[in-house]
Amino acid sequence: MKVKAMSDAEIKVKGNEVLNKSLGHSVALRFLSLLHKEPTDYVKISKRIYKNQKIDDIFRRARQQGK
Repeated sequence: MKVKAMSDAEIKVKGNEVLNKSLGHSVALRFLSLLHKEPTDYVKISKRIYKNQKIDDIFRRARQQGK
């Protein structure tokens, strides 16, 4: 199996997508909080991950990942 090299940003985005799809937003956030043993500001993380991206591009990628 060939694995694509991913940047840290891509890993964060993919990880969040997988967690949200698998667990749902609330449980994914709870899971991340448990890992870090401190509150997780998902809004702050999302703003950093999606900085300078257009909403249409984000949704287009999300739809492609769901296929």
